[in-house]
Amino acid sequence: MTHMGNTRFESDTWDLASSVGATATMVAVARALATEHPDPIINDPFAAPLVRAVGIDFFTRVVDGEITPTDTGETGEVELQTETDSLAVRTRFFDDFFVNAAAAGIGQAVILAAGLDARAYRLAWPPGTAVYEIDQPKVIAFKTETMAKLGAEPTAERRTVSIDLREDWPAALRESGFDDTKPAAWSAEGLLMYLPPEAQDRLFDHITALSAPGSQLATEYHPDTGPTMAERGRAMNERWSNLGCDIDMSGLFYEGERNNVAEYLGGRGWQVAPRPRRELFADYGRPFPTDQELAAFRNIVSVIATRS
Repeated sequence: MTHMGNTRFESDTWDLASSVGATATMVAVARALATEHPDPIINDPFAAPLVRAVGIDFFTRVVDGEITPTDTGETGEVELQTETDSLAVRTRFFDDFFVNAAAAGIGQAVILAAGLDARAYRLAWPPGTAVYEIDQPKVIAFKTETMAKLGAEPTAERRTVSIDLREDWPAALRESGFDDTKPAAWSAEGLLMYLPPEAQDRLFDHITALSAPGSQLATEYHPDTGPTMAERGRAMNERWSNLGCDIDMSGLFYEGERNNVAEYLGGRGWQVAPRPRRELFADYGRPFPTDQELAAFRNIVSVIATRS
């Protein structure tokens, strides 16, 4: 397998085997492993088949059980388990968010940078719910075709919006049938670090402008006290390279001072309920990592905000 190095530039694009797309595949690997856990907190039966369809040899071998943590020694075992648990906790947080928002009567959901997210196919959406998936055209096309080949049927009205988030996605979303006079449930999951700081603000400004009162937004952020984006990228890289993965992810994250997400949303008419991810580990019965190397997880704050 070739070594893939990536440095971001303004209008770069990607598929699921390169750049930011490879991280979407990596997250699907973690969801596949978490689904196989003896006491699973998520169930994503589509994660493993989607990873196999992407065709990155290393990731396929992990989901097929050919590369197991024990092959790589104790360090690898701890790291893969931690990575899997952390992403399982994150997935469950967003799953619960959408299920609860739908139960509260919110009839449209928007998944930003949807990647290989199969929520439109695996969650129990109330009849008539519209789920909008926004991502790069290649990513959307790949997932749509692969899910059709698997014979998977969406459990909601799935509406795809094939556009880069750096373009005029609000207009594309409206053209796909989104109604900004009705409340919506939004997710920005595993996304903010791939945006430059000013693009993060612009994303939240767009969401705010499109959100009728009663809308809800779920996201996560690292408070300023944490390590830099590049350091986090290097730490994640190291964990996966210890397992034999040679996709370099350290160049994908954007540096620079960022606004605190909770404060930023609070200043724009949202009621914000932040919780440290540490608490979510406890909620879902997963041990919180103690390793110093995994300090990045310690600082993550999960947010649910409601538009008042």
